[in-house]
Amino acid sequence: MPLYLNDDQTLLRDTAKDFVAEHAPVSHLRALRDADDPAGFSRTLWKQFAEMGFTGILIPEAQGGLGLGHVEAGVVLEEIGRNLSPSPFLTTAVAAVEALRGSAHADRWYPGILAGETVAALAIDEGPKHDGSIAMQATRAGNGFRLSGAKAFVHHAHVADLLLVAARTEGGTTLFAVPADARGLTIDPRRLADSSIASRLTFDGVEVDADAVVGEVDAGGGPLARLLAAGRTGASAELLGVGGGAMAMTVSYLKDRKQFGVAIGSFQALQHRAAHLYSEMEVARAAVLKAQQLLDAGEDATEAVAVAKAMTGLATTLAVQEGIQMHGGIGMTDEYDIGFYMKRGRVLAEMFGDANFHADALARAEGF
Repeated sequence: MPLYLNDDQTLLRDTAKDFVAEHAPVSHLRALRDADDPAGFSRTLWKQFAEMGFTGILIPEAQGGLGLGHVEAGVVLEEIGRNLSPSPFLTTAVAAVEALRGSAHADRWYPGILAGETVAALAIDEGPKHDGSIAMQATRAGNGFRLSGAKAFVHHAHVADLLLVAARTEGGTTLFAVPADARGLTIDPRRLADSSIASRLTFDGVEVDADAVVGEVDAGGGPLARLLAAGRTGASAELLGVGGGAMAMTVSYLKDRKQFGVAIGSFQALQHRAAHLYSEMEVARAAVLKAQQLLDAGEDATEAVAVAKAMTGLATTLAVQEGIQMHGGIGMTDEYDIGFYMKRGRVLAEMFGDANFHADALARAEGF
């Protein structure tokens, strides 16, 4: 598989690039933050995403979507990252869509996602770091289940229509589709460093019927694996956009900022650092595209996804750190956008596991 976009994917990239840059640039994030917007994103913009067909990229044509793949979803996510556009695209149109694929819940929730009306949240993590552990219990209660426990860092939960909740059942792990207005559920939203909003969820005996199960009872590993693979690969693509946006801003600054009468970009030391950053971003880009292609081909992409998430976390961290340093003191001020890239990159690097988590997973897979 060639590690570049074909003509149709390039056309989609150009369309997404123009649309997101026009309707959701960094100034859009600033406006939402400064207004202390309670949703954390624009419902109007979410509907516009749907009108452009973006929310249906991964939904099969038979169910009203475009029937495309993770490469195409990544194209849109990269532009979202490049412009720091607040959006539930990753959690809803990518991770949730993949988790629900082939289940009865798809027919219920896909139409709302296609229309830009439904928002899904992923209640997977329970601690301060993504570690894959699940302690929440789902016990039998009548013809359904009773959920007890807590989830942390659930993005968009406070405005979600659907919660995808991973819990322990008697014989394994089960994934549940839980309405966000379920009785016994407490949602405590907090604003993160990048101005996005994530919540701590407390399930105090939340009762759901058997139809809430996604897939089969005790066999939630399948849909959960699809959710995580899609989420991790999608987050990697968005991280590419964040890193690419930070790098472009820094290179532009190097060309414009002058010291001693010459552009600082003419200083060889800064040129070396910029070249190193470019090479790291390109390696990360290749890793992401490889993971996306393997997922679209239906092949085992476990290792490729881990490599992509680790590489983009490291490369984007380098991009935002170099951006801050090369901008000098003004890079730390709110007046310049480069600081927003640093904050968004930090949050995305933690989502679905940071570089250390995935490096450890790769080492364990090889017997270390």
